[in-house]
Amino acid sequence: MTHEQAMRSAAKEYMHAQMKKSLSIKNLYKNIQKDLNKVEEGLKLFSHSSNKLISEINTYLFQKVGKRIRPSLLMLCSKLLGYQGNEHILMSTLVEAIHTASLIHDDIIDNSKVRRGKESVHEKWGPNITVLLGDYLYIKSISLSLHSQHRQIIHILTDTSAKMIEGELNEYYMSGNLDLAEEDYLDIINKKTASLFSASCQIGGVLGQASKREEKFMIEFGKNLGMSFQIIDDLLDFTGDEKTLGKPILSDISEGRITLPIIYTLHNDGRANRKRVTEFLKEKNLEKNSKEEILEIVKSNGALDYTYKKAEGFSLRSKETIAQFPKSIHRDTLILFSDYILTRRK
Repeated sequence: MTHEQAMRSAAKEYMHAQMKKSLSIKNLYKNIQKDLNKVEEGLKLFSHSSNKLISEINTYLFQKVGKRIRPSLLMLCSKLLGYQGNEHILMSTLVEAIHTASLIHDDIIDNSKVRRGKESVHEKWGPNITVLLGDYLYIKSISLSLHSQHRQIIHILTDTSAKMIEGELNEYYMSGNLDLAEEDYLDIINKKTASLFSASCQIGGVLGQASKREEKFMIEFGKNLGMSFQIIDDLLDFTGDEKTLGKPILSDISEGRITLPIIYTLHNDGRANRKRVTEFLKEKNLEKNSKEEILEIVKSNGALDYTYKKAEGFSLRSKETIAQFPKSIHRDTLILFSDYILTRRK
């Protein structure tokens, strides 16, 4: 490598490091951090119950601060339209509670033992109690939404909760289906993940008294952002670091989830590799060597690049949509959100 090439490479690495720094959650949240702190207080209050078991489990769930992406999107979208009230705090708390409920049910269905680096509720308290707790969080969230001054928000939350559960049912029904088509996969993640992203942005729009056109943009922005988020999440199952992710790699395959890298492999790789992957997918508990071979196959056939480009496409559409709004610090933060989702490592 020449001196000039080395300088160019160093400059490129520096620019990439600066971009990752600017895309940190801390930087994205700097203009809404005070409001997010109030959401954390709301989640702690949400945890309180006269029922000691509910209180204990909810405290366990909410004691660790997550990324809080959905509450942040709701806040940013409301502030983008100049919202000045306080209802966004309650609504942000509710969308996070609904998200948590969906994760609880997800872990039961997938028999996941770990969530965010610690024992899942399902593993710690058993499936029966966990199912009821997930139901409790859904119902309490909808009940509290009745305090909203906007009837539309109640409809958004109820419709979205139903859609998320439908997506979970579809995924469970298609679990282990090696004939799963890409469009079926996209429909599942649209319902399971993107619908709540979209709802969060739409609720922000409703609070900010968005026009029909603006509300449509909010819905589309959230949907595309959520699609990108879930595809990257599925990609990290192949490319991520176990310590950073807080769960073993290839957890999705072990749980019977057929995601885009595998769908691409089964439809586009050579017969020998397709046969080999099919054999692995029939194993209930993948051995280390099996995981390593699957990783080698998907890395060599272009599946990971294809998956990333699919996420990148949704991300680009989300940026194009939100760019329709006048330039502001909140609009620019939402645009950066799209880039953050593509570069995240957990």
